[in-house]
Amino acid sequence: MQGNYRKNIHFGLAVRIVLKEDQRSGDLTEGVVRDILTNAPQHPHGIKVRLDTGEVGRVKEIIEEEEIEWPE
Repeated sequence: MQGNYRKNIHFGLAVRIVLKEDQRSGDLTEGVVRDILTNAPQHPHGIKVRLDTGEVGRVKEIIEEEEIEWPE
């Protein structure tokens, strides 16, 4: 699922974001949403969020629960 719509994003959601410095390369960073920073209901480049690590970027993918690799 893509992260262009604010209604799809919520606290605690596992996502892949593109950081500002990675926009050219397209490298994605995985993490868990701590804050939603975009107020608009949608954004063509993805909703801007802050991860629990403090990193800020735009959501490119929402990680489905079956994709999450939980530590044993």
